[in-house]
Amino acid sequence: MIRVRLPYQLTKLAKTSDEVELDVEPPVTLRRILDALEKEYPPLRGTTRDYLTGRRRAMVRFFACGQDLSDVDMDTPLPQDVAEGREPLRIVGAIAGG
Repeated sequence: MIRVRLPYQLTKLAKTSDEVELDVEPPVTLRRILDALEKEYPPLRGTTRDYLTGRRRAMVRFFACGQDLSDVDMDTPLPQDVAEGREPLRIVGAIAGG
C-alpha cells in the first residue's frame, strides 16, 4: 500500500483524512499514484495536474524521503521507501501572495 499525505483543501474536497492508502502497481511513479488517487477520490481529478496535459499544476508540489519530486518526470520510479509504504508521498499546495 502506498501512503499519500494530502493538504487540508484536498481532504475537504475528497471528504477523507489527511493520509490515504492506495494500491499502486509497480513501478510506483507519480503518474500511477495520481491515477490511483483520482480513481479512488474522483473529486480530486484535476486538482494536482492539468486535465489535458497531465502536468503538475503550478501551485502543487510533491515531496518524499526529504526530496522535492515536483519536477521529476511523472514516469520515474519513486524511492523504494515510498514504493513499500514506509514513507508517504506528500502533496503540498504552494503558498503565494504579496
